[in-house]
Amino acid sequence: MTDLVPLQPGTSPAAYDPATLAVLAAMEQAAEEHLDRIRPHNTKRGYQNDWALWREFHRWLAERTGHELPLTAVTKGTLVGFVVWLDTVKLAAPNSIDRRITGVTVTARAQGAEVPKAATEAARQALKPLKLDPDRMARGRGKAAAATLQQLQQMAAAAPASLTGIRDRALWLMAFGIAGRSAEVAALRADGITLVSEGLDVQVPSVKGLPGRKVRVAYGANPDTCPVRAWLTWRAAAGITSGPAFLPIDVHGQLGTTALSASGCREIIARSAERAGIAVRLTGHSMRSGFITAARKAGKREEKIRAQSGHAANSPVFWGYIQEADAWTEAASEGIGL
Repeated sequence: MTDLVPLQPGTSPAAYDPATLAVLAAMEQAAEEHLDRIRPHNTKRGYQNDWALWREFHRWLAERTGHELPLTAVTKGTLVGFVVWLDTVKLAAPNSIDRRITGVTVTARAQGAEVPKAATEAARQALKPLKLDPDRMARGRGKAAAATLQQLQQMAAAAPASLTGIRDRALWLMAFGIAGRSAEVAALRADGITLVSEGLDVQVPSVKGLPGRKVRVAYGANPDTCPVRAWLTWRAAAGITSGPAFLPIDVHGQLGTTALSASGCREIIARSAERAGIAVRLTGHSMRSGFITAARKAGKREEKIRAQSGHAANSPVFWGYIQEADAWTEAASEGIGL
């Protein structure tokens, strides 16, 4: 039997002939098709969601760099940046981030992109300390914390006296005032916000197939947390009368021309809460759920609250908020002689 001699350093294997290369290429293609056929449907759907987040990350990156990278540019820098973005902006749990890395890698390679092993190794290296943080590991195991009126006051007090601070305060107070989703806040138009004697008539645009709605935002009793005053201050400072209601601002204080993204709105809310030293992590949804809770505790009718938030009459999420807000209203243990 002929001994197998290892390839010696400095030598190259013999080149394959064209016929062999054609067969190998066909087998590569057949292997990909076979693996795709046997891949579970849920896994495929997960990879699609991972790639959608990768797209969103690239849009977010383009807002800050002024240049949009190709989606197939999966490098050490972009993949580590993706991990950091998922952690700090999307507030994703580490295990979820781990799966996203795999989904992006598999999808990119299926599109013919080369993903260096060093890139995936660096991304998982960046993930290691996140998996040691109990608070991060607990993410996604419960609903987002509802913002309270006291927390809004803390955030207002901590807002910097700059154009960015003025915008940020107007953004999260508007999000609270309209009980808006982050995508709705991002889609607001300056010419869709009309000042009337009682406050603001706000046209909330249709997003993600959901119907638009017109809501009323009344003047607040506290000037620091009044969404009407905050909006008027931002509008005057930015000099906007039409176009997107909320714009990006670069490090030099220069206004952008395109609307903030939904993820940008969520990032502003989370950053403002962190700056104020709020113990819980507030997200974009915290403003929406916070409004519903505060309005219910103030005695507002369910149909009025639903008209503001855009929830369906049979929405279990909406009624869950109402039940939480009513938890201490005539509590069963109250006044029974204990």
